[in-house]
Amino acid sequence: MASWSEFAADEPRLADGIRVLLQQYGPGFGYLATVRADGGPRVHPVSPVITDEGLFCFIIDSPKRRDLERDGRYALHSFPPEESDDEAYVAGHARPVTDQARVARLAANAGAAPQVDWRLFEFTVDVAMLARRDSGSAGGPGEGRGRPAVQVWLDPHAADLPGPTPVVPQTRPARRDRQPAREAHRSAA
Repeated sequence: MASWSEFAADEPRLADGIRVLLQQYGPGFGYLATVRADGGPRVHPVSPVITDEGLFCFIIDSPKRRDLERDGRYALHSFPPEESDDEAYVAGHARPVTDQARVARLAANAGAAPQVDWRLFEFTVDVAMLARRDSGSAGGPGEGRGRPAVQVWLDPHAADLPGPTPVVPQTRPARRDRQPAREAHRSAA
């Protein structure tokens, strides 16, 4: 299981592209998938924190926190940008951060409210994917934009670990005639 820092050292351009998409609205924003007790998926909006130390998330007392405490497997997907169909995805294992000095330092830097019942988790990276689509060549009605340029990184040591092999997600087709969310909301009103 590679840390974000190990992944970023191995593939700095890919890590930068993923970081840009996860932090495109200022603080981190994405969708976290966890594994429920019955084995089913659960998806939650979260604010991941990416630093030189790693990829982290402050998780309040919630079903997603209980999922991560019981079964640390996760997948994190970027929120879709308004101006493109680009997407970023990372998956691996979440583990609680127990070093109180590290927790305090990251909480202070991220502005995590001390009065809230949260726990800090570090997310390892078994697989990382970035899909970029050409935003300049929209097809006509019913036509897609072509295949995205996809970069994938797999932790070279993940195959040595017990358990399932990391899975690379299929990229979704490009959206046609996409209006930015604010314009779509206005036109629907």
